[in-house]
Amino acid sequence: MKYMLIMQLNPAAFDALTDEQRKEIMEGHGAFMDTIKASGEMVETNALGEPSQSAVVRVRDGVPVVTDGPYLESKEFMGGYYIVDCATRERALELAALIPDAGVEGLGIEVRPIIFSAGPAD
Repeated sequence: MKYMLIMQLNPAAFDALTDEQRKEIMEGHGAFMDTIKASGEMVETNALGEPSQSAVVRVRDGVPVVTDGPYLESKEFMGGYYIVDCATRERALELAALIPDAGVEGLGIEVRPIIFSAGPAD
């Protein structure tokens, strides 16, 4: 089963970290990627830009309407994600706990099953 491990980022919590703590988190992601590659559970990972760089597209009366910024104002946002393919929900939760962000107050990892996926070859 595939799971999305969503890294929820609270900028205030991240900004409160020291440079050394931020470096440890980044290095921890490298180690986590090595772990899930070695186990064969890694599908992909992506880091996302800040919500201020996003745009929201809505179609109203057949006309696209584009607005800048995030869909909703919130103190947390999706900073990136890993897609993993593992045997059980429990394993997905175990993997989420290995992501360095999970150990930082104010940050967290949301674990969500993927119920459908398709790619260019599908």
